[in-house]
Amino acid sequence: MVGSYKIRTDLALENREKFERDQVEVEGVALKQDYDQERDIRTTRVEIRTEHGAKVMEKPCGTYITVEAPDMALPDKKFHQEISRLLARHIRSMLPRDGKNLSVLVAGLGNREVTPDALGPQVIQQLNITRHMVKEYGNSGLEEGPACMVSSIAPGVMAQTGMETLEILRGIVRETKPTVIIAVDALAARSTRRLNCTVQLTDTGIHPGSGVFNFRSGLSLETLGIPVIGIGVPTVVDAASIVHDAVSQLLETLEEAEMEEFLGELITPGLQRMFVTPKDVDETLQVLSKTIAQGINLALQEA
Repeated sequence: MVGSYKIRTDLALENREKFERDQVEVEGVALKQDYDQERDIRTTRVEIRTEHGAKVMEKPCGTYITVEAPDMALPDKKFHQEISRLLARHIRSMLPRDGKNLSVLVAGLGNREVTPDALGPQVIQQLNITRHMVKEYGNSGLEEGPACMVSSIAPGVMAQTGMETLEILRGIVRETKPTVIIAVDALAARSTRRLNCTVQLTDTGIHPGSGVFNFRSGLSLETLGIPVIGIGVPTVVDAASIVHDAVSQLLETLEEAEMEEFLGELITPGLQRMFVTPKDVDETLQVLSKTIAQGINLALQEA
């Protein structure tokens, strides 16, 4: 909290870190970390197990897996194949286990005309879509053998369609009856170091636009009637966070109350409406969208 301004993040990991800095344990929230030193990949699993934990963390109960790798923003094909395999393993762990033949709807959320928000639509373009083939020919129509039925949609944003994403997906779910939805969206981070080099997966669904305070109806088991797996990459950070971090380092000698008062005056309403993205975001998202799409393809091929 900066004065009356609340710094925004979509990452459960960053919400948890606020309490780590204060050396406070959150009841009902479990944290487990794994670090691959050779590849410099850190995987953090946050489990929110109780309603108290959900209230404190400001996230629904469920599992949040965050994969961080500084080299993820680089066009290293071999490294991204490793990331795709890691993502596939985590996606498979979240898929429903009550049946062998899954029907999966992948929703690529966001505005394809706005680069930092185009992750979802770009991922959709690189998926192996199989529903039409399976319905027509069965699994024999697939070159690589048995697989899930996969369909996809890039529903756009409300300004383009006049409809809530939830409304569109409810209609698709009613007509095509998928077993599970995988929703891919761009996120907002608290820290600039996590931009375009972090992937969050969660079994709690996703809230389109919440990262930039453009709150839309959430996509979840409660709203759609089937499980929703959310996959996101933070592509933006709010300007207030950048100002906060820069000034805090310069004024470390101030008391906390004085620091908060100063920052509250410095961070104007104009800054609160600004979100910043790296200048190479267009190139980076081309790489990341392929990595995530390949992770989904692998997960559904082997599910």
